[in-house]
Amino acid sequence: MLQVLGRPNSINVRKVLWLCTEIGVPFEHTPWGVPELPLKSPEFLALNPNALVPVIRDGEFVLWESNTICRYLAAKHARHDLLPAEPQARANVEQWMDWMATELNGAWRYAFMALVRKHTEFTDPRAIDASVVNWNRHMALFDEQLRRTGAYAAGAAFTLADITLGLATHRWFMTPLQRPALAAVQAYYERLGERPAFRVHGRNGVP
Repeated sequence: MLQVLGRPNSINVRKVLWLCTEIGVPFEHTPWGVPELPLKSPEFLALNPNALVPVIRDGEFVLWESNTICRYLAAKHARHDLLPAEPQARANVEQWMDWMATELNGAWRYAFMALVRKHTEFTDPRAIDASVVNWNRHMALFDEQLRRTGAYAAGAAFTLADITLGLATHRWFMTPLQRPALAAVQAYYERLGERPAFRVHGRNGVP
């Protein structure tokens, strides 16, 4: 059985848990990253020398990096609805997955670590304000994309891009900050809320 390793409050671990539940892949989940299962232990470092979650074990195969794991699982289970085989359609999905990882994540990190995680290294008020402004700017950009598609991140159908961006959208709504009214993002969030797997691993009260 597929093994998913990583603490369940990690947004990156939740991508994998949501996808597995969404497509009906049985899995065992071990919450590496909690105090009892430290990421810098030799056992975990042998799986991922970066000491980051998630990691999966699929038989003898070990893989890390959440978006890569999601691509692997969608491809293995021939879920071309989530990750198209046609090159341009696939690139469109991956573009938005990578935008979340490289652009949106960088925008929200300081504000989230300060306002939700209360991390002592993230206390500069100006840096918090700048992060909030940047986060809202990126969400407004995403709102424009959703207005164009009328439904989901990469088009009319739900794809892997919505697993990554759905969790990011949930985090935006769950963080105590001043948000602009983004009607398309709000409708998207409600649309995702109709999916049982998102309610379990996304819209479940965990930011």
